[in-house]
Formats: sequence, C-alpha cells, structure tokens
Amino acid sequence: MLFDTHMHLNVKQYKEDRTEVIERAFNAGVSQMTIIGFDDETIPLAIEIAEAYENIYAAVGWHPVDAIDYTAEKLIWLEELSHHPKVVALGEMGLDYHWDKSPKDIQKKVFREQINLAKKVNLPIIIHNRKASEDIKQILIEENAKEVGGIMHCYSSPIEDIKDYVAMNFYISLAGPVTFKNAPEVREVAKAIPLDKLLIETDSPYLTPHPYRGKRNEPAYVKLIAEEIARVKEISLDELAKITTKNAERIYNL
Repeated sequence: MLFDTHMHLNVKQYKEDRTEVIERAFNAGVSQMTIIGFDDETIPLAIEIAEAYENIYAAVGWHPVDAIDYTAEKLIWLEELSHHPKVVALGEMGLDYHWDKSPKDIQKKVFREQINLAKKVNLPIIIHNRKASEDIKQILIEENAKEVGGIMHCYSSPIEDIKDYVAMNFYISLAGPVTFKNAPEVREVAKAIPLDKLLIETDSPYLTPHPYRGKRNEPAYVKLIAEEIARVKEISLDELAKITTKNAERIYNL
C-alpha cells in the first residue's frame, strides 16, 4: 500500500502508454498517487486523469522555471481549480536557480503569490527547490507558510534545515536519488527525517531509481525508493509503507 506523492503522468513521455503505466503502478502495490500540474498544458490534464481514477489526486501550481509566463489570470485560474474535489494541494511552486529562463525576482513574486493563495483556500503547498535553499526558507518564513504547511518535494536543502521545515508543518519527500550509489548524502537525509514527517515519491518521468537509472521513471518504481529508505531506517517495507501512506493522507486531507 504505497503512495506516490509526486509524479507527472500528465507529460508527453506517457502519451502513448499512460493507462498501462497506471495499471503497472497499481499492480506493484501503489494504492494512491498525486499527479502534479505545473503549466497551461499539464494542469488540465492532471485534473482529467485524477477524475478518471478514484485513487489518483491532483495538485495544481505554477513552476518557477516558467514564472516569466505567469499572469494575474493564472492566479485566478489556480484559485478556481483549487476548489475542485480532486485537487489536494497547490504546487509545485518555489524557486529554480539552475535554469535562467525566469529572473529570480519574478520567481520570488510568483512563489509568494501562490503561498498566499494557498492560505486563502486552505490547501497545503508543494515546494520545488533547485539551488535556492536559502531564499526558499526565507520566503516560507516571511509568508508564514506554516499556516498551511506542505511538502518539500524531492528534498535538496541542507540536512540541518529538516528540523526547521518540520517545525513549519512541512513533510519531507524523497525520490529516486536515495537509491543512487553515488549519493550517500541523500541516505543521511533519509536517516534524519522523522518517520511521522516522511513521504515518498517518484517525480516520474524524472529521477529514475537504481537499477533503472537513465530510463523513463514511472510510479511503480516508488517501491524501490521505499525499500531503500526502509533499509536505511532499519524498519520493514510494510511499516514504511503504512507510515508514509498515512503521512500522505494527512497532509493531503484524504
């Protein structure tokens, strides 16, 4: 009974075989999934897929890489969608300093607006952080994101920040990198996350876990991530599955 809390079955990589990918996930013991919409194309499709499956939910937000394309109309649209019965969170949102499509000041403005929308509609937020840990943390504190809490998706902030995010009512989610042979630091992060604040995700089609690294990821592989974290935490896979599923249901208000 695993819960893939963050994946993108709404992107073109699954256009030909989305139904089969979903079936494989259910057959692999993935009982629930959240599909993340992040732009004009993927947001409607996230909701469409969630409507078609009882155990698939949607999150809607504006990705920081595309902050330059954000308008006031997008905010109104996201607010309308936030009331949809299958929408369980706003995001992913945040900051991305790896790509330079959108200037940092615009990214920050769009991030702040989405946090404030989440507080208005009372939904948790899903945070994308790429090479922007200090600014992410500062904005979450300044905007009092603790009010709604949320998920640090594919955690990449310093290990010592975990306690601060937990204090702000955030859950910490780990993905495929925890299985990478050359990423011992991610396993140290896994050890440091309190069990009652731990989530698992695939971020499919990206960040494919070992031994499929380099190929397209899919939600069925969340089991590989869970197995590695269970090993690191020295608990059974069953226990880890139960705890992380309960955590996901709690933050998504299911």
